[in-house]
Amino acid sequence: MNCLIRKATDKDATVISQVIVAALRESNSQDYSAAVIAQVELSFSPLAILGFIAQRQVYVATFGEEIIATASLDQATVRSVFVAPTHQGQGAGRALMAAVESAAATHGVLQLRVPSSITAEGFYRSLGYSTVRDEYHGEERTMIMEKSLISPA
Repeated sequence: MNCLIRKATDKDATVISQVIVAALRESNSQDYSAAVIAQVELSFSPLAILGFIAQRQVYVATFGEEIIATASLDQATVRSVFVAPTHQGQGAGRALMAAVESAAATHGVLQLRVPSSITAEGFYRSLGYSTVRDEYHGEERTMIMEKSLISPA
């Protein structure tokens, strides 16, 4: 799939929220309870997304005019990587991660961290991330994963 990666704008907030909620409900619900999904959804309202756009480097992947995925960079931490369920497995997530890693390296980040859901752990592992530790937020299990952005000599 040939998707384009660009920085998100305030006008994208509602659609980004919709992509995230759809991914949570369809994909992440295989690994988390309905109560955990409902709790996590609260963190991704359009208003919350506007806050992220103001505080982080938020990116979207588009296919044609449609936003199909999102990811953000918060200093040395990758956050909120979600791909619309109908577009998962087609390269949008990898393209977003490449853009985020490039932006991080440009800003001097040597070690990139990502709090991964159970659902996305294999995806990040395929990109060279390794699990550092598990964290629990109530019932929600998150794996903290890292990747060095320094090329071995």
